[in-house]
Amino acid sequence: MRAADLAIITAVGAEDTPLTTADALLGNGGVLVLAPHPDDESLACGVLLAAAFAMPGAKTAHVVCLTDGAASHPGSREVSGADLASLRRRELGMAVTCLGGTASDVTWLGAPDGSLVVTPEIVARIIAIARDCNAGLVLAPSPLDPHCDHVAGAAIGRAVTAQMPGVRLGFYPVWSRWHGGGNAPEPPGTHAVRLRPGPHVAQKAAAIASHASQQGRVVRDAPDGFEMPPGFADFFATEDEIYFLDQPGDQP
Repeated sequence: MRAADLAIITAVGAEDTPLTTADALLGNGGVLVLAPHPDDESLACGVLLAAAFAMPGAKTAHVVCLTDGAASHPGSREVSGADLASLRRRELGMAVTCLGGTASDVTWLGAPDGSLVVTPEIVARIIAIARDCNAGLVLAPSPLDPHCDHVAGAAIGRAVTAQMPGVRLGFYPVWSRWHGGGNAPEPPGTHAVRLRPGPHVAQKAAAIASHASQQGRVVRDAPDGFEMPPGFADFFATEDEIYFLDQPGDQP
C-alpha cells in the first residue's frame, strides 16, 4: 500500500457507522463469504449469513473456507496438523448449520494455513461458486487485518469481483477491529456500514462456540497454539457487524 493511501485511512467504530439491513446488503442476489480460516465466517459475518439462509428465493449464502486451518496449534503431539484440519472442517460445518445452512453451503478449498496466495485456479473456482449461488455480493477479509492469509483473502476477493461485472465486493474486519478496541481501519476506496445482530444473535453465538478448537477446549499440549483472547468471542457474538463496501457512491 502506498504512503498516500495510508495517510487517508480512518478508524471506524460501530456507533459512528451508518446502519444497513441484510436486505440492502444482499440486493437481488446472494452472498459469498470468503473465510481465510474456519471461524472467520462466524465471527465477522454470522448475522448476515443467518439472515440470508432464512430468506426464501434467490437470496442464498455460501461460505468458501480458503485454508485448512491446520497451523493453529503447532507442536501438538495429541492432534496432528491433518487431524486438526479435519476437526476444523467439522467445526465449520457445525457453525454453518447453527446459522441455518447445510453442508452444501460450504466449500473447503484447503490451501495451506499461513501461506495462502492468489492463484488463477483459486480465482476461477470461486468465480464458478459465486455464479452457482447467484452471489451479488462477495465478502472478503479486510486487507488491513494483520494476518497474511487475511491479506491474501482480500486480494482473492478483488481478483474474483474484477472478473464479475455487477457483483459487489465488501470487506469485513476481524483482527484489525479487535486490535483497534472495536474500531477498525477503513480500507481506502470503501465506505462502512453496520448490521445489527437482531434476532440472529443466539445463532451467531452458537456458531462461534462451534469453533471449540480455537477457544482452548480441544488441543491441550501446544503452548504456542492459538486461543481466542479473553472477551474475543463474546465481543464478536454481540457487537454489530461492520462491512466495508467498494464503490462508495453506491451505498446500500
